[in-house]
Amino acid sequence: MSEADAAALHVPVLAERCLDLLAPAVDAPGAVLVDATLGMGGHAEAALRRFPALRVVGIDRDPQAIALASARLAPFADRFTAVHTTYDHVDDVAAEHGRAGTVQGVLMDLGVSSLQLDAADRGFAYARDAPLDMRMDQSTGISAAELLATADQAELRRILRVYGEEKFAGRIAAAIVRRRESRPLARTGELVEIVRANIPQAARRTGGNPAKRTFQALRIAVNGELEVLERALPRAVEALAVGGRIVVESYHSLEDRAVKTVLARGATSSAPPDMPVEPESHRPYLRLLTRGAEEADEAERARNPRATSVRLRAAERLRPTPDHLLPATRRRNDA
Repeated sequence: MSEADAAALHVPVLAERCLDLLAPAVDAPGAVLVDATLGMGGHAEAALRRFPALRVVGIDRDPQAIALASARLAPFADRFTAVHTTYDHVDDVAAEHGRAGTVQGVLMDLGVSSLQLDAADRGFAYARDAPLDMRMDQSTGISAAELLATADQAELRRILRVYGEEKFAGRIAAAIVRRRESRPLARTGELVEIVRANIPQAARRTGGNPAKRTFQALRIAVNGELEVLERALPRAVEALAVGGRIVVESYHSLEDRAVKTVLARGATSSAPPDMPVEPESHRPYLRLLTRGAEEADEAERARNPRATSVRLRAAERLRPTPDHLLPATRRRNDA
C-alpha cells in the first residue's frame, strides 16, 4: 500500500470535532500534540494542516503504519516525528519531545486501524480468509493462532466473555478445544465456521456477523489492548501541561468504560463528601469537555461507516495532579 492509498482509504473518524476540542490548547506557536494512535496518519494530517505552528508526534506499534504515515506526512516533515512504541509510553514520548516534559494535546483513536482491517493477510477481518495473526506489531508477541493453540478452555472462555462480551463464550471455547485436538486452527475462515456452528440460529439473525465478538476478543487479548490502555490513560493525563487537552475515541464499551473512569476521577473532587470546606489540594485537576460520550451523527456515519460505534470523550488539564493522587497515576514498573 502506498501513501496515496493510505490517504484514500483512511477517513479519520470525527476529525473536525477532535480538532475543535483540541484547538484552544494546540493552536499556538510551539504547541505539541501527541497522536498516540497514529495509524495511517489521518488525524495527524488534519491537525498539521489546520494548525500551521503545531508539531505532531505520532506513536504506533505497527511498523507498517509508521512507514505509511511517515510517507503520507512527508510534506510536514519539519513538524512531524514518528515513534515506534506502544502508546502506554506516551509520558516518555512527551518528556522527550514536549516543552518542559509536557505537551499541549493528546489524541487517542483506539482499536484496530484501517490499515490492519484492510490488509487481508493480517487476520483482523472475519469477512476474509487469512492466517490467524491479529498482532498489531508482527515482529513481537504471539499470534491469535498460537493463543488458540495454547490457552486452556477456561482461559479461552474468559477472553471471549470479558473482551468480546460473547454470550456463548463457553460453547465456542469448548468447540475450539475439541477442534485443535485433531489439527490446530490456522485461518480466520476456520474460526468463523466454528463460531457460526456454536451460536444458536436465532442469535445469528441480528447484530451482524456472529464472529465479530470473538474476533474482537482475540484481537484485544493478543495485543494486550486493555492493559495498555489502562496504563496509558493516566500517563497521558500526566503528560499534559496545564491547559492541555486530551481527546479519546473508543469503539466498544470496555474501552469507553476505562476512559470514562480516568477522566471522571480527575474531574471529581477527592475531598470527603462531608468535608465543610474543600481543600485546594482536593479540587478537580481535569474539566470534562463533553457531556458523557459523544457519538457520530447520521451524516458522519454515512460518510464513514467506521464512525458508527465511536464514543468520544475529552478533558482539559486544570492544574497538576494533587500529590495524594499521584501514586495511582505514576508509571508502574512494567518490566
